[in-house]
Amino acid sequence: MDAKLAPRRKPDTWVSTARARPIAAAATAIAIGGAATILGAWFFQYGIGLKPCPLCLEQRNVYYFGIPLAVLVILGDQVGASRKVLLAALLAIAAGMLWNAGLATYHAGIEWKWWPGPPDCSGPLENLGSPGGLLRDLQSINVVRCDEAAWRFLGLSLAGYDVLISLALAAVAAWGVLAGWKTAAGTR
Repeated sequence: MDAKLAPRRKPDTWVSTARARPIAAAATAIAIGGAATILGAWFFQYGIGLKPCPLCLEQRNVYYFGIPLAVLVILGDQVGASRKVLLAALLAIAAGMLWNAGLATYHAGIEWKWWPGPPDCSGPLENLGSPGGLLRDLQSINVVRCDEAAWRFLGLSLAGYDVLISLALAAVAAWGVLAGWKTAAGTR
């Protein structure tokens, strides 16, 4: 009887917490890593003034989807939501991050001139208007090109770093799914 009344020992480190609750640990890492990534993108856009191209903006969509979903997984783990639902959510995050890694690879390849980019990266031609208005419009248009890296560090552009970050977050999500599945199988 006394053994049942003894308080549960709390995990000492992040590693022991991750082993005890891998789904929550993976979701927390994804939420923090994703938030840091999107905050970095916003810093480059609004703080430094680097305008994103259409592919840059498209690469952000997975973070706008993945961060809130990771937070919901954390909350779901706290309130005892179905493990299958939590694992499915982590699997969706992993799939989204892998898709984004492919998109970022495509974008980086365009920047390195390995293949051509989409036509909207050269500016759409819509509503040309009158000849005088066309000249005025052309002088005021600032097209952000997908085939020119606005910033590089250690030889990688922001698209290149997005490949690495997306792959890392996909790996964390996949680890959370596998470890969560094993934890569930061990408790049966």
